[in-house]
Amino acid sequence: MRIHMIIPVLTTATTLFEPAPLLAQDAGDVGHGREIAQTICSACHVVAKGQLVSPNSEAPPFPALAATPGMTVMALTAALLTSHRRMPNIILQPDERRDVIAYILSLK
Repeated sequence: MRIHMIIPVLTTATTLFEPAPLLAQDAGDVGHGREIAQTICSACHVVAKGQLVSPNSEAPPFPALAATPGMTVMALTAALLTSHRRMPNIILQPDERRDVIAYILSLK
């Protein structure tokens, strides 16, 4: 392959795999995530540090989820997109899910 053919390929490849837009997309709005957690998730989960009483002892507290070794955006996304026997079928929009995940991870 000639050099004048390689440069456009490399430019395209670096543009396709540039990490910055992906990280920005995953960031989420912590404040909005807190609001969603307090409105929806708090029916079952401890959603804030210092909250002592759990509405449902089987629902993991958000601070404990955040402190779980290896907890990532990807792991929480998978958890929120997977059906759970005892969890109500709450459907969050993608931006709401990102915001709740950002809030949970902010509790580390």
